[in-house]
Amino acid sequence: MRPLARIRYGIAASLAAMLVAGAAPAAPIVTKEGVLPFGTELGEDAAALPTELFATELAGGERSYQQKLGDMLFSSPALFGGVAKQAGMSCNTCHAQGAGNAALFVPGLSSRHGNFDTTGALFNPKTDNGLFDPVTVPSLRGAKNLAPYGHDGRFASLRDFIRNVVVNEFAGPEPSGGVLDALVAYVQDISFLPNPKMASDGKLATATSQAAHRGEVVFNRPFRHNASMSCATCHQPSNAFVDGQVHDIGSGGRFKTKTLVNADFNAPYFHDGRFDSYDQVVGYFDKHYDLGLSDGERADLVAYLDAVGDASTPATTDTVQTELDEIAVFVSVLDTAIHDHNAAIVAVAVDTVGGEWRELGEHYPEAKNTSVTAGLKQRGTARAAVREMVLTLRQVDMAAARGDFDAAAEAYADYREQVAPATSALAAAEPFSLFDPSVRRQHFAALARLAELAK
Repeated sequence: MRPLARIRYGIAASLAAMLVAGAAPAAPIVTKEGVLPFGTELGEDAAALPTELFATELAGGERSYQQKLGDMLFSSPALFGGVAKQAGMSCNTCHAQGAGNAALFVPGLSSRHGNFDTTGALFNPKTDNGLFDPVTVPSLRGAKNLAPYGHDGRFASLRDFIRNVVVNEFAGPEPSGGVLDALVAYVQDISFLPNPKMASDGKLATATSQAAHRGEVVFNRPFRHNASMSCATCHQPSNAFVDGQVHDIGSGGRFKTKTLVNADFNAPYFHDGRFDSYDQVVGYFDKHYDLGLSDGERADLVAYLDAVGDASTPATTDTVQTELDEIAVFVSVLDTAIHDHNAAIVAVAVDTVGGEWRELGEHYPEAKNTSVTAGLKQRGTARAAVREMVLTLRQVDMAAARGDFDAAAEAYADYREQVAPATSALAAAEPFSLFDPSVRRQHFAALARLAELAK
């Protein structure tokens, strides 16, 4: 589950309190979780999540403890410091399910939805460069094949890039080698989504549209004023459509070549997100490199990019079961951490999984939420079950903190016994929860009205 949900619920509570008191909210809004600028949007009202696939599982294997640990840490606010930690943010806030977050908007740090100034003062004043230079939040799908890292390619290794995000961009403490290894293992396992329109060598499949095939020819055709170059020179089809280099294409600096694989879901485009569509991107390159494309060739090239950037099942409906499946992955870290007497990892896992349970519970509106009226008893039972899961997890952490790992194992066994009845309670209340489309619409419409009144 996305930890960013904590932010929306905290803001909603602040809005409601201010309205009752008759006061006008100031920016930024202060919530019990932290401080974020009023007007922050993180896409938390989406009913579907980006599909996340792992290379290990696609190959028929099972993800390792290290990969699952990295997955859990990726959703842990404990990695960050200052405002980000207080707000319950994590790597997954911006890179939801390993994809980018086109809905992201932070006033003062974003010039548009989908970009973010990573060197602003809000999250780490020490690395504020004094410039407003937002960059798009990249998808991490296929990251293993996309070095160097960072929009300007300043990091040769994924490990160094991740450390920079944690320590410099979000003011987190210096992560241990084991934490970095786990995060790298997780990110490197995030796979591109399958695309039936494209063969394994990067060429279009036969069944793809004729317009796309014509665009493929244009993509590989030498530029009219420089026969040594084509679109494919940098976006090499056989190499995940990258060349591993940085280039100056007249957009304000030298930036790495971005992959075109699954790029239909990576908008906005360019390092700063200045373009919303392939048509705008093609128009820019046509003008900047004087390609002399006809209207038909432009349309064909757009069709080609759309085919190359496509994917099967790019999004997955968010349900109780998908959330429980993710929680099961995260909590499995405790199997090894308790056995190894690793109190530090136990603490992070309990904090992260406890947060996931609490957010899951928030999908079941409280009795005082007048936007939802049906299923009051079922919702109350579901929320009570969630509280019990969180409390039992807390017993695991408390035992591990005092070095009693036998007691930690016993509490963990109790937790696992409670999963089945909690699952039943959550499933019974699902029709009255935010997982139901109609309930979800009512809930977020009410939040929107509160926000409008609070302006």
